[in-house]
Amino acid sequence: MSDLKDMVADYILNLPPYPKGREWRAGEHLIRLSANENPLGPSPKALAAITKALKTIHRYPDGAGGVLKEKLARRLEFPPDHIILGNGSNEIFELAARTFLQREEEVLLPDPTFAYYRIAAQAQGGRCVSVPLRDFKIDLSEIAKKVNSKTKLIFLSNPNNPTGTIFTRSEFDDFLTHLPSHVVVLVDEAYGEYVTALDYPLSQEYWQRERWIITTKTFSKFYGLAGLRIGYGVARKELIEHLEKVRQPFSVNLLAQMAAEAALEDEEHREKTARINEVGKRYLYEELTSLGLSFVPSEANFILVHFGPHVSQVMEGLMRKGIVVRGMAGYGLKEYIRVTIGLPEDNTSFIEALKRWKKGS
Repeated sequence: MSDLKDMVADYILNLPPYPKGREWRAGEHLIRLSANENPLGPSPKALAAITKALKTIHRYPDGAGGVLKEKLARRLEFPPDHIILGNGSNEIFELAARTFLQREEEVLLPDPTFAYYRIAAQAQGGRCVSVPLRDFKIDLSEIAKKVNSKTKLIFLSNPNNPTGTIFTRSEFDDFLTHLPSHVVVLVDEAYGEYVTALDYPLSQEYWQRERWIITTKTFSKFYGLAGLRIGYGVARKELIEHLEKVRQPFSVNLLAQMAAEAALEDEEHREKTARINEVGKRYLYEELTSLGLSFVPSEANFILVHFGPHVSQVMEGLMRKGIVVRGMAGYGLKEYIRVTIGLPEDNTSFIEALKRWKKGS
């Protein structure tokens, strides 16, 4: 039998695995502050839509997702043929890599950022070039300097995961003026609904410009539908047409589509989600500051907190109290923990556990 190493593509052999968090077990009663999920759960309207749709799950879903695209189009004030649905945003990342990359073409990535960008690009044979953050923010000017004739695709997370920071409208405008026309920019706005900064670059301002820009969004975070895996991308029509060519049929399941349609209609749930995140963020900022812990101000629903050499000790102590957070060693930030902003009582439990640790350290 041939050695498997001789059979697997070299760019797959060298592909780093996704840095997984803790695996979950049925029946566990833990405070989950590790995966940036909506602590309120899904919209009640989404749950009702799922229940209603259950009796039809023997049927294939609408492969084009026509109704959901129409609702998104009205909300975004953009034609539905500029929208592509995906099995989470991750599928859109894969479609972009599959559509635009040829082997050894370059992909520029901030570092650290969401790990799956690299996986999607390298799995297609792309050569990934990392550009370090500056002061925990994506350094667009440095990324622009790295662009050359081999550069084909740039992934940008705004807000960035795991830092929660954003690049501003003026920074993005300046970046685009220095970008050659052969480069595709994918801006992942998985946490965009949480942003309150007034200088945040709104996607709608860029989709019709003479640039190849794809914006991805998700229903996993703000809308509380992480378990159903549904996201979407928005771009110029001619880009979407090519992405659709390589998208597998029926990749977005029936229940996900029904839930997403209903979630878009639930204004009360969206307002409550935004409010509880802002209140929780202010509380955590104040308490972390009073504990003498440094953190990165965030525009998302999580906060990156510095614990220095005590990270393992802190995580173990939190776990003993039934609180799960995310260690950042897999993202090159071994002295940091990323904590999701949870329900008020969850945030309080987290802070009280840190106070006990501080008192005993």
